[in-house]
Amino acid sequence: MDLLWLKALHVAAVLLFTSGLLAQSLALAAALQDSVSPGVLARLRRWDQRITAPALLAMWALGIAAVLEGGWFGAGWLSAKLLLVISLTGLHGIQAGALRRLAFEAGRPPRSLGWAPVAVVLSFVAVALLAVAKPF
Repeated sequence: MDLLWLKALHVAAVLLFTSGLLAQSLALAAALQDSVSPGVLARLRRWDQRITAPALLAMWALGIAAVLEGGWFGAGWLSAKLLLVISLTGLHGIQAGALRRLAFEAGRPPRSLGWAPVAVVLSFVAVALLAVAKPF
């Protein structure tokens, strides 16, 4: 596949993943304050299963294909970007688990997830800057 198409499809998958991860983060932060209904959490969990998680898989597959096609392995900017993307992938798993637990048990998500919305936004801004500017 042409590199331009790989990058375009990768960006589309990133946008879907980003929106889902941020929605997850905001809903779980609201759940810490008891200001979100169980129905909203259930719908968000379905969205995660149908859209966000598949977008995550597509994002990784298309990103790896673009890196191979572009010959970027070993680039410093890519190493920094990968560190952030691995962290965001892990955060998605933690948040998906918290949503699953909230769907089947009463309670609140871990307090540590209160910082997640800010971390998601800052991480994606950094990823975008690294991918576009390729500073090192």
